[in-house]
Amino acid sequence: MKRILVMLLSLVVIFSGTLFAKTLKIGFNVPLTGFAAADGESALNGAKLAVKQVNEAGGVRGYKLDLVVYDDQASPKEAVPIAIKLITKDKVIAGVSGSYSGATRAAASVFQSHKIPYISAYAIHPGITRAGDYVFRTSFLGEVEGRAGAKLIGDILKKKRVVIITLKNDFGKSLSKGFRSVAAKYGIEIINEYEYSIKDRQFGSIVAKVKADNPDAIYASGYYFTAGPLVAQLRTAGINVPIIGQEGYDSEKFIEIAGKYAEGVIITTSLDRDSKEPETRSFIDEYIKMTGKKPDMVAASTHTAIKVIAYAIEHANSLTPKDLRDAIANAKVKASTGTISFNKLGEVFKDVQVQIVKNGEWHHFAVISDPEILTPPSE
Repeated sequence: MKRILVMLLSLVVIFSGTLFAKTLKIGFNVPLTGFAAADGESALNGAKLAVKQVNEAGGVRGYKLDLVVYDDQASPKEAVPIAIKLITKDKVIAGVSGSYSGATRAAASVFQSHKIPYISAYAIHPGITRAGDYVFRTSFLGEVEGRAGAKLIGDILKKKRVVIITLKNDFGKSLSKGFRSVAAKYGIEIINEYEYSIKDRQFGSIVAKVKADNPDAIYASGYYFTAGPLVAQLRTAGINVPIIGQEGYDSEKFIEIAGKYAEGVIITTSLDRDSKEPETRSFIDEYIKMTGKKPDMVAASTHTAIKVIAYAIEHANSLTPKDLRDAIANAKVKASTGTISFNKLGEVFKDVQVQIVKNGEWHHFAVISDPEILTPPSE
């Protein structure tokens, strides 16, 4: 009897192993070293959680997902050979960018030329999806988020005299362009716009000019590592008007760097920490359980991108690149960052979440769901 039980247990082990004998590889380029490493860590954790959830739920079509990860240092020069390697050597069926716009744009062209589906999780430059019909984005286009910022300041906060502080790169310029495009609609007068470099951490000259401008509000683009010092220096100078940022601020690191001066800062982003939606709550709870850290927009966006690919694998007519691309194009997925569907350019339409720092934590402030503001270009 004991021998029979041992044989049965062996068969169970063998059988359970064969369930996942086959794997489907998903490529993932992400900055794990360099200036964007903290965002890269969040992105990787979000992607790993999505893969873990899919595999623990039985995989897709009898396959286990396998995340193939390379560090692109947020550099276009690194992203191109990585994309080539993922496609030609690793034989990934799809790719996800957990990186910034420059690296994502570079990799997108490679994936498009090989006709392998590729999703930008959170990079916002408009040129990314224009690489071609195999490229998609699960986060906002920069100009869409910029328009949402104008609505937030002019319509929700009722502030009219605004200074713009712009990070001088693809991210900052896209946001500024979107903000400017609808500012007049909300009665906003743009008093001045000041630019700074991604390497800047001292903002004395800009702070002095903003103080002299005496605006009702400040619209300031940046990443957590630039926004933290900028906000702290504005507040230290006695500038106490609302500061409106974007998803680049969306990190526990921003609050850590800005310290007490982070309090009251408002941002547009993709993740609502106070959401009651099951997908979002599950993501937040499981992310904390897995990492011991609170999630940010970057983690949620990469988690979303992987879930979209898993959905496409499950619903595609076959696992050919074209059928996977078509399944992504026609997807409608409830995810941690909202319900995801794409227009013909591969852009997403979803609500903008507005968060505020209260008692040292990000919390719900508002939701922007105006179709006129949120509809991305389709060509």
